Amino acid sequence: MANTSDTVLVIGACGQLGSELTLELRNMYGGSNVVAADIAAPKQADLRDSGPFEKIDVLDPKAMGELAAKYKFKQIYHLAAVLSATGEKNPKFAWKLNMDGLFNVLDLALEQKVEKVYWPSSIAVFGPNTPRQNTPQHTIMDPNTVYGISKQAGERWCEYYFEKYGLDVRSLRYPGLIGYKALPGGGTTDYAVDIYHKALEDSASYECFLSENTYLPMMYMPDALKATLDLMHAPAEQVKVRSSYNLSAMSFSPKEIAASIQKHIPEFEISYKPDSRQQIADSWPQSIDDSAAQQDWGWKPAYDLDAMTADMLLNLKKMKEEQAV
Repeated sequence: MANTSDTVLVIGACGQLGSELTLELRNMYGGSNVVAADIAAPKQADLRDSGPFEKIDVLDPKAMGELAAKYKFKQIYHLAAVLSATGEKNPKFAWKLNMDGLFNVLDLALEQKVEKVYWPSSIAVFGPNTPRQNTPQHTIMDPNTVYGISKQAGERWCEYYFEKYGLDVRSLRYPGLIGYKALPGGGTTDYAVDIYHKALEDSASYECFLSENTYLPMMYMPDALKATLDLMHAPAEQVKVRSSYNLSAMSFSPKEIAASIQKHIPEFEISYKPDSRQQIADSWPQSIDDSAAQQDWGWKPAYDLDAMTADMLLNLKKMKEEQAV
């Protein structure tokens, strides 16, 4: 259960997940109790107007400490990261941000007696020798991107801080996340966001950077938000995995998402021009076994591909109409 008097910090609040999670948390805890923090000010009006914003660099532990002393946070959601495809362009910086940022948050949580920390992992922790179908909770993990390597290392550190120091850290291995409120942020699964935007343009066409039969696990943003909040509000004794939980909703290929769009926009066309992201996608699972999350805290997704497509197109059309006024 949520303690609505808690003060909550969301680091990376302007990103794809953070922008929507912050608003959900403000609905739950009250706008003034949820501090959005990021390295740049939010462009989204609803994020700016619904509660406090603090400009922060997660790599600056002194500034982080001052922020925590000011607000006395009970919970921290640490979402700041360099994603998979972007990370390959500058791997050492990606490692620095992803790992040093995590250490700064974990150490801050211990010093300030923060009650709960949330940190997202990813299917990027898996690699070319991981079983690709129904990937188990515990399996071979040999990630071959700096993003995946940092997430695998982060999982180990989160579990270490729980085991050694009793810090209540919780985590989910997200599949590709799809939402209409924020633009893609440099991930390998981002084609599944961009494709909906392109479907509603005059050309109604999309050139995909993955091949047509590349299956990847995906999840619609409302399900990702629900899973995150369900995990964070579960009693501690139900959270039995302290590295990161497998999480699943659906798996599909570019060809299948195009067919789902064509049910609404028959003239939509897709072409394929695989680039460096294809190699990343080929090393990731095609489907995920999330039975541990189902058993431990009752996880169940609400959206399949066609339900997501209908909702994405409806909301993107509304947004385009509002922008045109």
